[in-house]
Amino acid sequence: MCRWLAYSGSPVRLDELLYKPANSLVMQSKHARLGVETTNGDGFGVGWYGTAPFPGVFHSTEPAWHDRNLRELASQASAGRVFAHIRATTGSAVQQTNCHPFRHGRWLWMHNGLITDFPTVKRELAMAVDPGLYPDIEGSTDSEIFFFLALTFGLERDPREGVSAAVGLIEDVGRRHGIEFPIQMTVATTDGDSTWAFRYSSEGRSRSLFHNTDVSTLRAQYPDNPVLQELSDNTRIVLSEPLGDLRGAWREVPDATCVVVHGGGEEVFSFSPSAA
Repeated sequence: MCRWLAYSGSPVRLDELLYKPANSLVMQSKHARLGVETTNGDGFGVGWYGTAPFPGVFHSTEPAWHDRNLRELASQASAGRVFAHIRATTGSAVQQTNCHPFRHGRWLWMHNGLITDFPTVKRELAMAVDPGLYPDIEGSTDSEIFFFLALTFGLERDPREGVSAAVGLIEDVGRRHGIEFPIQMTVATTDGDSTWAFRYSSEGRSRSLFHNTDVSTLRAQYPDNPVLQELSDNTRIVLSEPLGDLRGAWREVPDATCVVVHGGGEEVFSFSPSAA
């Protein structure tokens, strides 16, 4: 499958997230601990918000551990909201337009998982995308179709509702084609101000997802840890697997759950598909 992280807080240089932690995302591209595959080498992507009215994205089909341009970019660029994704394809081509995060206007989207037997349901799902949005689809992945279905069903107005309706349609179409478990997903999406993260699967055995605990509490618990001293109190990270083994630093997101991060706060909601 894939691995991803969504960071928000005070501006951080990208290499602090991608390279320096013991179990950094670049390390996970070679040696993922909790993923279906150990290696996630089918490309990567980074999205961030700077001074432009829309987020920047950088995509490559190189393995993250092998890309010199990523290391150069990460050592210089910083941002207060960062999406990063390493890819292990479930069948679609290894090409830049299939690398996450996907962008539409101010929105970013990344996905770990799959729409089961995607070639069978692809046409019906693609035809459900709003005709005004359809020309903006650039790649061939199930993840991008999923994004545009969520946009079709109101992601920009109400992300929880948009994702719920998209999942409801995917499950309905899949089961009408005899697919027992139509979707497996952890998803993150953001408009640059808030982040919504979802953990769900038709099977009820979803891919791993975690978020960090309160930084001020950790700082008091580990006063000699220099990394914690540099993080702002409003730092929030949602990710596929922890960046390190610091006890108490990470909390697993329950299955069938949506986590909403805004500023230094977060809310947790139950998640279930709805009729599209």
